[in-house]
Amino acid sequence: MRHRVSHRKLGRVTEHRISMLRNQAQALLRHERIETTMPRAKELRPFVERIITIAKRGIAGGETNGKSLHARRLVLRDIHDREVVSKLFDTLAPRFETRPGGYTRILRLGYRRGDSAEVAQIELVGSEYDPNAKVEATDAAKPKAKGVGGRLRAAAERLRGKKAEGGEAEGGEEQPPAKQARAARPKTGGKPAKPETHGKGQRTSTPRKAGGS
Repeated sequence: MRHRVSHRKLGRVTEHRISMLRNQAQALLRHERIETTMPRAKELRPFVERIITIAKRGIAGGETNGKSLHARRLVLRDIHDREVVSKLFDTLAPRFETRPGGYTRILRLGYRRGDSAEVAQIELVGSEYDPNAKVEATDAAKPKAKGVGGRLRAAAERLRGKKAEGGEAEGGEEQPPAKQARAARPKTGGKPAKPETHGKGQRTSTPRKAGGS
């Protein structure tokens, strides 16, 4: 029985489970949103929020009495990437300075196709995903399309260029040299002509059978 036993085992031993939560917490602090299964997201939420609270207390304590350095060391015990730790203390923790908790949000995304596991997206509050951001960026990068008048002018210029190139061939009565050469070329079949054998017997090279009549 699991009476008064908190947290989920997630089908892993203790060392593997802690390592997985540390890796997911590092990815969440780096990218500010990740996708995982619903049980893992529920276990990751208190793990990450405890780390953010430690960083907040370190910033509030200041560097004069060494609380900030102590907080960094406590965070480095779980997050081994110093760039992520710097981002946490410089950007993320000041964002939640006036927030008394609840730094993450879990959004249900549906069920995974392979094993029908419930998938969720966990993200930091304040880094909401904007689906129109990429569309706006791509639209700004594309050159502006010409109007109807511009397209008509471009088509007219292309037609004038083609007429200027083929004006001499259309205006003159003589055919171009390529057509003359093509007309003067004798018409012959693809196969060579066979010799005439009408009225002549063809010799056969097949030997006669021995003992035949």
